[in-house]
Amino acid sequence: MKEITQAALRIDGQPMFRVLDRARRLEAQGQDIIHLEIGDPDFGTPTNVTDAAIESLRAGHTHYTSSYGLPEFREAIRFATQRSRGFEPDLSQVLVTPGANTQIYYAVMCLVEPGMEVIVPDPGFSTYYSVIKMLGAKAVPVRLKEENQFRMDPKDIEAAITDRTRLIIINTPHNPTGSVMTQQEVRAVYDIAVGNDVYLYSDEIYARMSYGDVFYSPSVYDQCREHVILSNGFSKSFAMTGWRLGTLVGPEVVVERMAALLQTVASCVQPFIQRAGIRAINGDQSEVAAMMQEYRARRDLLVAGLNSIPGFNCLTPDGAFYVFPNIKATGMTSDALAEYLLEDAGVALLPGTCFGANSEGYLRLCYANSKANIREALQRINTSMRKL
Repeated sequence: MKEITQAALRIDGQPMFRVLDRARRLEAQGQDIIHLEIGDPDFGTPTNVTDAAIESLRAGHTHYTSSYGLPEFREAIRFATQRSRGFEPDLSQVLVTPGANTQIYYAVMCLVEPGMEVIVPDPGFSTYYSVIKMLGAKAVPVRLKEENQFRMDPKDIEAAITDRTRLIIINTPHNPTGSVMTQQEVRAVYDIAVGNDVYLYSDEIYARMSYGDVFYSPSVYDQCREHVILSNGFSKSFAMTGWRLGTLVGPEVVVERMAALLQTVASCVQPFIQRAGIRAINGDQSEVAAMMQEYRARRDLLVAGLNSIPGFNCLTPDGAFYVFPNIKATGMTSDALAEYLLEDAGVALLPGTCFGANSEGYLRLCYANSKANIREALQRINTSMRKL
């Protein structure tokens, strides 16, 4: 049999989907599983957004469009950026993508040569690591410290910079910890990127999910014209994970190359989905606000419950919909405890090791599930831990 490429062998994929598949198999065998492993909102997409897609389909918007995206959707993104971040990018700086996840691949592919370095948070989103490894670049992890509320420390980023660094990735609010960087930290990271003439990729997929109602983006400092690439999407805040709709704002020369890559591998994003995106950002926000209020209540319930379980210690996150409890006092590894809780308690969650080599001793739980299910999961975890 002919061999597949070395690049293909370097693809690690996303561990959360492997855990989800495992949990689904257990369910098929009759086991009752509570899902806290995958970042998929349990809410339906807001009705007005779904209606916009249906209207668009019925109007016949089912053909190719520009690889950059519909002009009217890109205009809507420009105005939304003005409202949220205080600047209006040029239309040539805006790219519509099939989800925000693909943007990580586009960025590393277009900006980082094999053998060059990308600074990433650890713990950090698994796709950062998988894409960098697959493309033959080197991930340089910066450890997020629990004593710093898991916020990425600019001093640690600066210490990790070398003459081979090509890209810095930050993610705030953060997956998997829910941390939110301060304005001073964000500005300091931007200054590091400019001072070393490297790109700064700001993953802002959870920008609308900050419980303190304060969010800082490095895009405000150069309006994405020189160093900053602003990555965003509709999956989390608008409960649109299955729609696969993302938007990116960046330097024109970078966006043009990313658009060419998108054109090559995906052609374009479906126009009826883009029209739903217009409605999402310009339409009524009451359902989105209700989701955030519910997430806050779930967060508080989950954090309090975990902190009542022997061996668990959990900070209260400031954003996103994840908690990242320290479980070192249990004496078990992250992998062993996650496996035990899946098998014994029927609770699917993720070991910290899914998010980086330095994340042993932690678990990630996603509270995109009902309060009733969260209470049941906490009871099951507590019962299982008392058996040990």
